[in-house]
Amino acid sequence: MSYEQVFFLFPLVAGIAFSNVTATAAEEPLIFISAFAPGEKGAIHAYKMNPQTGELKLVERTSDVEHPFFLAVSPDNKFLYSIHAPGKFSGKDNEFVSAFALEGRTGKLKLLNRQSSQGTASCYLDIDKSGKAVVVANYTTGSVASLPVKEDGSLGEPETFIQHTGSSVNPQRQKEPHAHCSVISPDQNFVFAADLGLDKILAYQLNPETAELTPAAQPFVRTIPGAGPRHLAFHPDGKQMYVINELKNSITEFDYNPESGMLIEGQTISTLPEDFTGTSHCADLEFTPDGKFLYGTNRGHDSIAAYQVDDQGKLTLIEITPSLGKGPQNLAVTADGKFLICANMPGNNVVVFQIDAKSGKLSPVGVPVEIPSPSCIMIR
Repeated sequence: MSYEQVFFLFPLVAGIAFSNVTATAAEEPLIFISAFAPGEKGAIHAYKMNPQTGELKLVERTSDVEHPFFLAVSPDNKFLYSIHAPGKFSGKDNEFVSAFALEGRTGKLKLLNRQSSQGTASCYLDIDKSGKAVVVANYTTGSVASLPVKEDGSLGEPETFIQHTGSSVNPQRQKEPHAHCSVISPDQNFVFAADLGLDKILAYQLNPETAELTPAAQPFVRTIPGAGPRHLAFHPDGKQMYVINELKNSITEFDYNPESGMLIEGQTISTLPEDFTGTSHCADLEFTPDGKFLYGTNRGHDSIAAYQVDDQGKLTLIEITPSLGKGPQNLAVTADGKFLICANMPGNNVVVFQIDAKSGKLSPVGVPVEIPSPSCIMIR
């Protein structure tokens, strides 16, 4: 499948994730970047970041994983999980989730095992804080699955499989379900799945001990018709959840009740300049650790929208900054909140930006790092 075919079927679906446990400020952050490609070209690259300058230095490359769209790391930083789609991405056969052991902070990965993702165009992974449950979203087949994690970090057979059904208003992109992410709530009680094809955010109760998913009391909320919800992010205080809408180029805020899992829709704000008339589609959103700023990507306009977040979770646009590459796919923010990293997937580069602590504005540092089809960044 060519890049152009993947863009039409599943436009730049991979993402960025980072662990809840990261290196201390005195250490060089270890950063894994996956390259979306088949065969030996598909790989997970490991970089060390200079914590003062933001410079990235390649230290290791693992190539026994194909089309590694999305990554997740265990809370104890001992294991890494990756999408693995051998041969053809979004083909007829189900894809896999691979489990790797991390060899300290060397960047080296040791394959433990692989289990079926129960779908195709597998595009998102998350792991709970106990490190016992991994959840995966499958875009093309429109489904969500959960897998238990064994004591040695390897994956057990899928515990739960949930097939989404239905459609929405966009005849080109919403004829059937397309699960685009599966995010575990900060309290670990729920899994929320944004389905671009249904214009819904579906909710499931999570049992971390068994990795079992069951429908929540509020089984879903609808988004704006034709919005195409893509990725979700919780505010660091856990009181709000935000969805970036791929097709409508906007971000919608929901108030979140951790006891019931209920979402109540609030503000929706655009990610694009008012005078922009071209074609663009959103991809990812990331908070700074203190929750003061939120960033979202525009593919087509090729930019990063920056927002200030007030005490009630409402967003105010700060600026829209060029991403310095084509198709800004996903974002990651370092644990100290000093740097934002952007993967420009079709632009074949990764760009580091410094975050102004007072204004939230972005300034590029160093030179872009060349890497083929960077599809996911994970900071350890």
